Amino acid sequence: MYPRSMADSDCVVIQGSNMAECHPVAFRWPMQAKLKGATLIHVDPRFTRTSAVADIHAPIRAGSDVAFLGGLVRYVLESARWNTDPFFREFVVNYTNAATIVGESFKDTEDLDGAFSGLMEYTPGIKEWPLDGFVGEYDPQSWRYAAGPGRQPSAPPPAGPPFDPLVRSLLGPLPRRDESLKDPRTVFQIVKRHFSRYTPEMVERVTGCPTETFVRVAEAILANSGRDRTTSFAYAVAWTQHTNGPQTIGCCALLQLLLGNIGRPGAGVMALRGHAGIQGSTDIPTLYHSLHGYMNHPSALKHHASLRDWLRAETTPRGYGANTPKFMVSYLKSMYGAAATKDNDFGYDWHPKIIGDHSHLPMFVAMADGRVKGMLCIGQNPATSLNASVERKGLARLEWLVVKDNWLTETATFWQNSPEITSGQLKSQAIQTEVFFFPSAQVAEYEGSFTNTQRMLQWHFKAADPPGDCRTDLWLTHQLARRLKAMYADSPLPRDAGFKNLVWDFDSDDPREQARGEPDALKILKEINGWVTDEPGRHLGNFGELKDDGSTTCASWIYCGVFPAPDRNLAARRQPDAPNTPGAQLGWGWAWPANRRILYNRASADVQGRPWSERKKWVWWDGAKWAGYDVPDFAPTKAPSSKGAPDAIGLDALSGSEPFIMKDDGVGWLYVPTGLVDGPLPAHYEPVESPVGNPLYRQQSSPVLKYWKLDGNAIASVGGDQRFPYIVTTYRLTEHYLSGAMSRWNPWLAELQPEFFVEINPELAAEKGVGNTDWVTVSTPRGHIRGRALVTRRMRAFTIAGRTVHHVGVPFHWGYQGIVTGDAGNELTALVADPNVSIHEGKAFVCNVEKA
Repeated sequence: MYPRSMADSDCVVIQGSNMAECHPVAFRWPMQAKLKGATLIHVDPRFTRTSAVADIHAPIRAGSDVAFLGGLVRYVLESARWNTDPFFREFVVNYTNAATIVGESFKDTEDLDGAFSGLMEYTPGIKEWPLDGFVGEYDPQSWRYAAGPGRQPSAPPPAGPPFDPLVRSLLGPLPRRDESLKDPRTVFQIVKRHFSRYTPEMVERVTGCPTETFVRVAEAILANSGRDRTTSFAYAVAWTQHTNGPQTIGCCALLQLLLGNIGRPGAGVMALRGHAGIQGSTDIPTLYHSLHGYMNHPSALKHHASLRDWLRAETTPRGYGANTPKFMVSYLKSMYGAAATKDNDFGYDWHPKIIGDHSHLPMFVAMADGRVKGMLCIGQNPATSLNASVERKGLARLEWLVVKDNWLTETATFWQNSPEITSGQLKSQAIQTEVFFFPSAQVAEYEGSFTNTQRMLQWHFKAADPPGDCRTDLWLTHQLARRLKAMYADSPLPRDAGFKNLVWDFDSDDPREQARGEPDALKILKEINGWVTDEPGRHLGNFGELKDDGSTTCASWIYCGVFPAPDRNLAARRQPDAPNTPGAQLGWGWAWPANRRILYNRASADVQGRPWSERKKWVWWDGAKWAGYDVPDFAPTKAPSSKGAPDAIGLDALSGSEPFIMKDDGVGWLYVPTGLVDGPLPAHYEPVESPVGNPLYRQQSSPVLKYWKLDGNAIASVGGDQRFPYIVTTYRLTEHYLSGAMSRWNPWLAELQPEFFVEINPELAAEKGVGNTDWVTVSTPRGHIRGRALVTRRMRAFTIAGRTVHHVGVPFHWGYQGIVTGDAGNELTALVADPNVSIHEGKAFVCNVEKA
């Protein structure tokens, strides 16, 4: 969904986020909904400013979100309203995989006491990079659907492009279905059984949320879901930064699908991004494992040896994913231009291949082990990041480090005044890392685009020249690329062909920018949008124009259409809808894909293409085409009554009533047969560090989480280490920004939040003899920090599995540089991560607190 649509919600649930303080601009949309009568619910361990304006605050302990959401799923499925209102059944049977039958070999957590079938010991893929951190892994074959009759995948044709024959060779039989939902192997029955133990009483036992509060939340969501009403959810990093973070989000999506709250106005699941460019940094990825537009990065560990191998591994034959060859070939043409031809696989062999998990945590594990020679650190401050002492140890083993930032951050000065230096553990003279600092221009000192939390690109213009030697981030990338190309220009080595053939034509035509060596940001956006290969002035209007024969050039298929003509930068538009008229603000900026604002919006109409209700109409069939307030997320002229062709590929394989066109079966997934590595359904697992045993299953934590065993990364004893009896969570403040590298240098913001503090409740303070503003020490198995005690009832004690458990809150914005300084909260965290995307578990671990 997009945040503005939250103003159309009848109920807004904010969980995993303190939206009022951390996303105050976007928070105006839930508040507008509240002014119109919507119910606002906040589910969070702390009572915050978001809680203060909510109609219901449901307190839960950190790390128990799946138990709470799973309880909501069970409550909905057992409710009289869900079982008697025909809307829910119509939506679920037709628009989800509820009726799909799962294969006989699948075993659920109910069968295996907390694990799924296919669990086995993890084996690293490459000896030189055994840093993936897995403690176990699943073979997901048993999670697949039960196949019905039909064709089997065949051997690929010998040549291409075009690649349609290759895609067609991937077609397999359609899965079996039972639309009565009575077969015990249907997804619906498996989901119902899976969540049967998540009773309101169990929810209270696991989360600490009182049963009556939980029931109020469940009833409010049920009352505000249906044909004429919609509920939306919003979350942020308090859902993601867990060893089961993706499963938490998936559990919410499952709940929203059951309630018919996907693809409709005022519905959906809103991922609140950390700042204006985070969405863009995953779309145009700074992530190791993906290419532009969320295509998987070529890997030496998968069947990716050739372009054809990659296409066979990554293309789904049914649904819009069948166009993957067009996306990939157009991307390779953007990379290598005229040098990328059919005869050389469009330069695929020149493209880098990954050999494992190269994300932040294993990279710093490798760095601390001396395996990494150098680092370019741009807009990041790892010296105060996750398990900060280990990360500083890694920095100290580099040969060289480039820091490009606004100020001299802790990372830039780790060799000079880090805790290890000031305590005498290390001497500056012993650190051989050569540090280069590049002063950075501020965002108003250059032009470019933001892609914000609603997938919308907005162009910002340059307001002033940066002072002195300050340069933009674009400058560094541009100059580095130019110099590397020059360095490799005469190399005869095959491994250097990628650099030699890389297309890099972004020099500015403005003499003033030329003098500074700055590139042209508009040229970069044009390259991202794409054009007809032999006619660079003929821009592509949308991704439907992409080809797999090299005749189109496009860096990022999802952004195709943002620059449809050389003089039409749609990201720069600022035309709002007329006041008091329904609409999606389509003239303001440009949102991917295709400028549509609500994804899968075909689901806003019923099977016949009629709006579910006049009040919630959004997209509908007008007799000849799909129309509405938004750009329809569907084949424009495909009638609702159209049948899918079983032997067809692409959208021709889907019917006119299957809205989820990016899925190969055209429906939303309650159960995930492929794509996740930690199970097809969400299950409650305790964080790696927890003061209690898992009340739901014998399996304590995720059996496939990532943990890196090394000095300085010790973990508390499982299920209740008496040395560290309290739950600790990190969080952010309105007045500071991330590690504080920007905000702690600002005198006005520093004055508003001048000092690091530790938030504890009055009961724990009394137990420890601590008064408000007293100094306290917080310790974990990794280290300790010192700060002022903020004694407040915003923190509370929970009763978990019959025992009292206290919460401690630690903001993470401080460090040893800036106008104001203080201990870094991330000194306490551990290098543990979820197995899908390797995000760390910084929102729930254990600690001790003592008066300092």
